[in-house]
Amino acid sequence: MTLDYQFPKDFWWGSAASATQTEGSTNGISGATIWDRWYKEAPNRFFEGVGPDQTSDFYHRYKEDITNMKAIGHNSFRLSISWARLIPGGKGDVNDDAVRFYNEVIDELLNQGIEPFVNLYHFDMPIELQDIGGWENREVIEAYADYAKIAFDLFGDRVKTWFTFNEPIVPVEGGYLYDFHYPNVVDARRAIQVAYNTMIAHARAVKLYHEAQDGKIGIVLNLTPSYPRSQNPADLKAAHICDLFFNRSFLDPAVLGEYPDDLIELLEEHGQLPETKVDDKDLLKNNIIDILGVNYYQPRRVKAKEHLPNPYAPFMPDWFFDNYEMPGRKMNVYRGWEIYEKGIYDIMINLKENYGNIDSFISENGMGVQNEERFIKDGRIEDDYRIDFIKEHLKWLHKAAEEGCNVKGYHLWTFMDNWSWMNAYKNRYGFFSVDLETGERTAKKSAEWIAEVSKQNGFND
Repeated sequence: MTLDYQFPKDFWWGSAASATQTEGSTNGISGATIWDRWYKEAPNRFFEGVGPDQTSDFYHRYKEDITNMKAIGHNSFRLSISWARLIPGGKGDVNDDAVRFYNEVIDELLNQGIEPFVNLYHFDMPIELQDIGGWENREVIEAYADYAKIAFDLFGDRVKTWFTFNEPIVPVEGGYLYDFHYPNVVDARRAIQVAYNTMIAHARAVKLYHEAQDGKIGIVLNLTPSYPRSQNPADLKAAHICDLFFNRSFLDPAVLGEYPDDLIELLEEHGQLPETKVDDKDLLKNNIIDILGVNYYQPRRVKAKEHLPNPYAPFMPDWFFDNYEMPGRKMNVYRGWEIYEKGIYDIMINLKENYGNIDSFISENGMGVQNEERFIKDGRIEDDYRIDFIKEHLKWLHKAAEEGCNVKGYHLWTFMDNWSWMNAYKNRYGFFSVDLETGERTAKKSAEWIAEVSKQNGFND
């Protein structure tokens, strides 16, 4: 049988999750992260006061969860290691309990025929390292490099696909620009230093990996296409600058080994260049990634500024563009995000044309919906809206693959409903629902659908 949408051979079907959002910070032996600190200090900033201790308990139920992954056709799964769990305090002795846990998870995935993709950092700085400045402090780069090497040495015999960071722009935006992550700083200069030091830490890990390991290492970036309101030069320039700040500030050094000249010039003009070291340039140039994970949820639409920035207000990327709300846009009303499926294709074409057609895959895509129990019928959540969302994105991904883009797979965020930072359990994303009282997992309609897609390596319209 010929399918309308047949995907390349050995396509990765799976999902992604993170340690902080699934393991439960009080399960097992673990150090504290910035999330434990912030929740303790300001529980009101978390939806319904639910903190990182109350997660889906992957720590105890991973065997059940991995069995469920296998049942719905996963051949790959991205998880993250908690730095604070593996090395409490971020530096020093390795936690044997964490080594046992991650070994058991990796072995169980492999036993079930699911390839583990392991990410080293997903927004979860050990609190002791945040207290000395976090990514602002180059001492933390050294600690991260030590942590990365330990992880490679412990698990690299079985894990052959690694990622240094997930969405490194998010701690920059949330923690240092727009006050939606700890440490709640609003200071662009510090934000830019954090972003820069993160990429130096990334390059250090890539170098260590290539020196001693035989798999692939990359980074996961949430690439958000910047679409101009119009073809007017002012709108085009606004979109270009937005793209420099939010996409190319990580994409270019990761894939090309250097920063865009016009980003450097812009920061220099406004006195916002980060502090660098003489060897940094060569480090970036000589340690580019093997594979790129692409998280895509929504586009970014921008226009030229309506008003000049307040010269007394803090410097911000927003000095150069305004967000544009396109009339008639399709929305996920629960999340407040536009749904624009073609964005996934535009990203892949950009990677093909401007980034050497690097091996890449969709490492996250998904639809968060509130109060999904409204859609229960005969004990199952009938999430046809999620099936439609995935299907329409996959059609554009298929088109990109047909046109020669190096697309290796598609991972949904996420396998089962999980705790989501400040939003806690407000929006549900999983193939499986999780009962917060009992922890019981129940497959949604989308789980049955993706099982068939994975089995056939494609689908009919």
